[in-house]
Amino acid sequence: MVMRLPAAAVLLCLVDVLHAFAIEEKGDVFKRMACPAFLMFDNAAYLADMTFELPCNCKPEEVSSVIWYFQKNVGSHKTTVLTDFAGTVVVDSGHIHAGSDVLKRFSIRMFSLIVFRAQVTDSGHYLCGTKKGEFFYGYDVDVQPTKHITVAFVDRGQHVQDDYTEKLFSLFTAFWDWTRCDRCGVRGEQRRIGLCYVQSAQLHPRYRAAMANVTSCGSRAVPAHFQHPGRLRRPEVAIRSCLTPCPKEEVPEEGVQAISNVISKLGEKPWLPRVPTQFHKQPVGSGLIIACPGARPEHAVAWDKDSVRLYRSRYLVGVNKSMRVFIDHGNHLHIQWVQVSDGGTYFCWREGKMVAGFRLSVMYQHRHRRTFNDPETIYAAKAIGMSYVLISIVFIVIHVCRCCRRVFRCPART
Repeated sequence: MVMRLPAAAVLLCLVDVLHAFAIEEKGDVFKRMACPAFLMFDNAAYLADMTFELPCNCKPEEVSSVIWYFQKNVGSHKTTVLTDFAGTVVVDSGHIHAGSDVLKRFSIRMFSLIVFRAQVTDSGHYLCGTKKGEFFYGYDVDVQPTKHITVAFVDRGQHVQDDYTEKLFSLFTAFWDWTRCDRCGVRGEQRRIGLCYVQSAQLHPRYRAAMANVTSCGSRAVPAHFQHPGRLRRPEVAIRSCLTPCPKEEVPEEGVQAISNVISKLGEKPWLPRVPTQFHKQPVGSGLIIACPGARPEHAVAWDKDSVRLYRSRYLVGVNKSMRVFIDHGNHLHIQWVQVSDGGTYFCWREGKMVAGFRLSVMYQHRHRRTFNDPETIYAAKAIGMSYVLISIVFIVIHVCRCCRRVFRCPART
């Protein structure tokens, strides 16, 4: 007699087998790699707002859970414990914001530490150990800022920064690979992120990197008298145009496209991409930040408003000094001082595929009593104060000139 197991039971057995295989595979890694007798720090560099994972590459076989610690400087008495002492912290990355404290932006899974949306203040030493204070493995993490990042548009003939060479060290930019084209079927853009690195024979021997005598500019391995020039060199991003075809299943048929063009010309609703769309109402004069679902700063992300392409060559933050609508280096779309004309549908591309829509409706809000904490009140107070200072300066200069003119015109008495 043959007994048939329910499908749910089969799936549960399969999950248990895979979990056991994962634990066994992880255990084999710890068996193959012995912990160093002297604690070393692996260098790792990231751009702000990125998410990174630090695996605990070695531990004694009898240790069943690890504790992660954070130190700004080696030997510092101020140490932050990034765990619940059980080594099982798991968080939902969807509820994490850039301004959150590091204690709210980390997760521990299979002995590895995951830090979401890293900030510059997260730079420092991360140590894997036990609750008794025994350390097995360490990392020297350098999170480089996106503020004032250097941007080069390759299509315009712009070039990245030149290498900076001194007698004892040299600074250069190490670039990642080009991202995928952020759109398909139409002209898109590619990005290439570059981080600041230093090469010198005087780096601290306790820190190690992929190449000898090379580490990131913000690493603690860099001597103090080298760090000032390193802070002056900024991370870089290069942007160029690209064109890649869409997969066959995503390209609308020629007849459907022709019919949609006719309907559009007649003033009816044109053909729209079939993507999940979120509806949102925003009051006039407020600020809005839109994030692409599932996208990270290192992904290729693009934004469209209806049929208008919001290319980075025009809408990247910092391209113009005064920008009300722009895209930051974390791939978020910003709309400051929302206006009625901003209403419409914003489409998000991720890794060359359109994944989501955002239908924005702009509404007028009822007037409310202003307070001194309102951004509009603060802005108006600053504008009025600056205007008063400028008028006062002009008034004083005019009167001083008139007085000087009268003094020099008066005839000398005999």
